[in-house]
Amino acid sequence: MASRFSFFFFPISAALLCLRALPSSAAEPARTSIPAIIVFGDSTVDTGNNNFVKTVLRSNFKPYGRDFIAGKPTGRFCNGRLATDFMAEALGLGEEVPAYLDPARSIQDFAKAVCFASAGTGMDNATAGVLNVIPLWREVEYFKQYRRRLRQLLGGDAARRTISEALYVVSIGTNDFLENYYLLVTGRFKQFTVSEFEDFLVGLAAEFLTEIYRLGARKVLFTGLSPMGCLPLERTINWIGIGECNDEYNAVAAEYNAKLEVMVNELRVSLPGLTLIINRVYNLLLEMIQNPAQHGFETADRGCCATGLLEMGYLCNEFNPHTCPDADKYVFWDAFHPTQKVNQIVADRFINHTLAEFLD
Repeated sequence: MASRFSFFFFPISAALLCLRALPSSAAEPARTSIPAIIVFGDSTVDTGNNNFVKTVLRSNFKPYGRDFIAGKPTGRFCNGRLATDFMAEALGLGEEVPAYLDPARSIQDFAKAVCFASAGTGMDNATAGVLNVIPLWREVEYFKQYRRRLRQLLGGDAARRTISEALYVVSIGTNDFLENYYLLVTGRFKQFTVSEFEDFLVGLAAEFLTEIYRLGARKVLFTGLSPMGCLPLERTINWIGIGECNDEYNAVAAEYNAKLEVMVNELRVSLPGLTLIINRVYNLLLEMIQNPAQHGFETADRGCCATGLLEMGYLCNEFNPHTCPDADKYVFWDAFHPTQKVNQIVADRFINHTLAEFLD
């Protein structure tokens, strides 16, 4: 197993310093039986909850959000909208998914779209503790609170219909490996082999999915890991193959995804009425990274913001002169997160190839 101890400086030190546009689709919103989109996970889907948490892992400042609606930084780790924002728009549920902790929003704003996600979190509670963000169990507690508030707003029957017919999107797992296991700070590497840690996380994922099923969720899209070894940050700190993808990390992601598939098939059998689908982003994103020109990109080995090699969070700021003028030419916005253009491609793939499986 490759040690990340020598890589401790950037993710934690940079995190402690700072921490760690496409136009809207012209197509008409899809007419579906999905009344709401409900989101759990990490920075891939956090629309601003970390703004209201005592953590240094934030992005509510420029140039984040420069291609968002009205050029507004919101706490999304992106130059613009996230995949879930585009999904919501395509489902006719609004242009964005609001963050649940935003005090400027009310339950009326959350009735059709709500996000409980927190950048930097994972399925393992220890992952959230690294940067003091919201653990997944707390996201579930917020969901329970949301259900009560929704009943007060809509009434019991209507709220139950919304909860059972909503689309649940879960995107989580990368931080469990890159900011927990391989970073060595939590000690998980002493407790588990990599394979055992994968099994541990899959077990936690099953517990989480079973819990939200018990609370009423029936239509769940669970996103598998991307080729995390090809994140610009991981390329930069890959001392063995400098500038290349970390093949070990990609192999772990692929192996973990295969185990997720087995778990998902088991839950489909054991939980009646559950439509649970894996969002298989690994191959899609790897194709964009390996053949960027075929998807309209020019650069895939570094991010647009700052040098694109190490920066995210406060190191990706408006005073850095190296930030690219056109993020649509890049697969990655910062050293860890994809651009709005990639997010729209991912959302379009869902709408065109997966959405039908959730419809009555």
